[in-house]
Amino acid sequence: MAISVFDLFSIGIGPSSSHTVGPMRAACLFVAALAEEGLLPRTTRVRVELFGSLGATGHGHGSDRAVLLGLSGERPEDVDTASVPEKVARIRETGLLTLPGGPEIAFDERTDLVLHRRRSLPEHPNGMVFRAFGPDLLAERTYYSVGGGFVRGELGIAEDDTKLPHPFSTGAELLTLCRETGLPISEIMLRNELSWRSRDEIRQGLLHIWEVMADCVREGCAHDGVLPGGLKVPRRAKALHEKLLAEEGTEDSLSAMDWVSLYALAVNEENASGGRVVTAPTNGAAGIIPAVLHYYRRFVRESGDDGVVTFLLTAGAIGSILKQTGSISGAEVGCQGEVGSACAMAAAGLTEVLGGTPAQVENAAEIGVEHHLGLTCDPVGGLVQIPCIERNAVGAAKAIHAARMALRGDGVHVVTLDKAIKTMRETGADMKVKYKETARGGLAVNVIEC
Repeated sequence: MAISVFDLFSIGIGPSSSHTVGPMRAACLFVAALAEEGLLPRTTRVRVELFGSLGATGHGHGSDRAVLLGLSGERPEDVDTASVPEKVARIRETGLLTLPGGPEIAFDERTDLVLHRRRSLPEHPNGMVFRAFGPDLLAERTYYSVGGGFVRGELGIAEDDTKLPHPFSTGAELLTLCRETGLPISEIMLRNELSWRSRDEIRQGLLHIWEVMADCVREGCAHDGVLPGGLKVPRRAKALHEKLLAEEGTEDSLSAMDWVSLYALAVNEENASGGRVVTAPTNGAAGIIPAVLHYYRRFVRESGDDGVVTFLLTAGAIGSILKQTGSISGAEVGCQGEVGSACAMAAAGLTEVLGGTPAQVENAAEIGVEHHLGLTCDPVGGLVQIPCIERNAVGAAKAIHAARMALRGDGVHVVTLDKAIKTMRETGADMKVKYKETARGGLAVNVIEC
């Protein structure tokens, strides 16, 4: 399976890549399929069922809103986030939904959007079934939101079979390529990316991803108040930003880490508010890579745009391995697959831009995965807030620590990245369902909702 860096870093909407971005894309795909088959003019009703983790925490993760938006033709990468509340409210108040290029149909969420809290489909915990009627059944499609906004299923996003010049799916294969070619990991990834885009398009695209990440941090630092959803979690990034600005110039050897925490908190507060974020590689872990990139730009003297491109290419290479041989889905393996994967990717990117060898980069990524093994996904109230927001700040700090540890070594270590990823996958399989994004275990049941 060929995975582009732009698959792993995609511009979307909060609060969840698997629960918001995925269902929105699936709804868009379903409507597109109806149009392609000439069924839109005959469609008088659409019924959607969400299963597994989507059904269990769909309301808290915005899956219901995402389906309404997707059926209306909105896409996560370009939807106007400020207009979302108004668009959703209009559908709910009128009970009418306009299919893109098709008719206006009645849509009653009580009967046309069903969330099955304890039923799952066999292929993946995040299953969705879409049906169109007119009045008899016209079409039925099943989709799976498999993490990071990726959607698979009938007429879904097929696996890319592009022939790459340097294919790899494991850490061992990637290191072998580096030894044989004498190239760093970022250059291996760049040469594969050239299968889809020109060198200039890749550079500009990655710098745009960085720009959106930076915008997300700025937005997060500009807003205060409480986060939506009922837990009344206060936004902290703005106040922390003001404190850090006031303390600039004072002697504190660890002040850089306070800035790293700020960057991560800002991103994930924006995500929790349904703002514009970069899936990196998921929304629940979207703050880690931007935080570490901000650390690189602010505290590494020789940093620049070239380094940002190198960082994201290296992180993308590690992310593609995690996606192919492990998982980035919290519903599948718990938060070890989200925060653990993002930490590994960020650690790898930072290690290369700080001069690390491919072996040191692989070592840093392995540390990032290994020290998140067993981490559960237990969002309180089904919201991407507690413990998700703070977990990103801690994950970013771990990524920096992993990079520094790897750079102090020679790249030789006992546990390989591939072994750590295999362990992640096996641990996820052993993990009880209640610890995998269902809000039925861990902190989700031990913290009283406000």
